[in-house]
Amino acid sequence: MITVKLIDSEEQLQQVFDIRKKVFVEEQGVPLADEFDEFDRLDGRCRHLVVHYQGEPAATGRIREATGYGKLERICVLKPFRKYGLGKSVVGALEEAARSQGWRKLKLHGQTHAAGFYEKLGYSIASPEFMEDGIPHYVMMKELGDAR
Repeated sequence: MITVKLIDSEEQLQQVFDIRKKVFVEEQGVPLADEFDEFDRLDGRCRHLVVHYQGEPAATGRIREATGYGKLERICVLKPFRKYGLGKSVVGALEEAARSQGWRKLKLHGQTHAAGFYEKLGYSIASPEFMEDGIPHYVMMKELGDAR
């Protein structure tokens, strides 16, 4: 069973941090100091979510306003859970959060190896490849239609 929740407690925020540390810092080698920033709070500037698979915290992402766009960030799924479609659940829930904020234009910095995944969800590559924390990325964009 998959459950997706916009977080509202420090305990849930810690689950988000644990997932991100395992994927980005330990697995991909992103410096710890680069992974966590001023948006990693429950102050309303950013909405974080956590996805549980069979009761276990398994995936996360966040969205915030960035110069007229909803910016999806820190999307990741723990390695043992990558075959269950949780990434799609994360992106879908972040898009719903964007709609609820009235944001219709979305962008993200997608790792190049994940570009096909995002393209299947309606995102288009909108930049040349660039490096971020030693990992190649693209800026990817999507315009949301009306709520379903």
